[in-house]
Amino acid sequence: MPHVDLLPITVFPRKNFNSKHQEQRYWRLVQRVKKVYPYAKEAGRLMEQYRKIYPPDTKRRDKKAYIKMIEKELFRKYGPELKKLSISDGRVLIKLIDRETDYTSYELIDELKGSVSAFFWQGVARVFGNNLKTPYDPVKEDRAIEEIIQLIDAGIL
Repeated sequence: MPHVDLLPITVFPRKNFNSKHQEQRYWRLVQRVKKVYPYAKEAGRLMEQYRKIYPPDTKRRDKKAYIKMIEKELFRKYGPELKKLSISDGRVLIKLIDRETDYTSYELIDELKGSVSAFFWQGVARVFGNNLKTPYDPVKEDRAIEEIIQLIDAGIL
């Protein structure tokens, strides 16, 4: 008998929207996730690269020089695009960065730039209604985002 191993698939329930407004909110969320997901994946890739190059016992001075170099490169490459993001896009990006790196945005800034910088950026985020300390919750609060990401990764969206 022939035997073929198939990859597992995830089945989501069909979307039944209670109202037109609910459907519009969902599709806006899809567009936001599609817009910011590549940036979150890049953040995850860079964080993994950083951890390989600089283990925890590396001198702080060496880490700072590397982070400055990467920061300049990222601002040159992504700065104009990121400045055009809306507040809601930023909220989704914060969640996706946590998903990709397993660290909240606040923890990343604290580790890479220091606690004063993390405190400053948390204050800026709070002024605009965001919170850098918000964790990603794929089971409850961010379930829709997780479903959208899985559909994107599967090539459906």
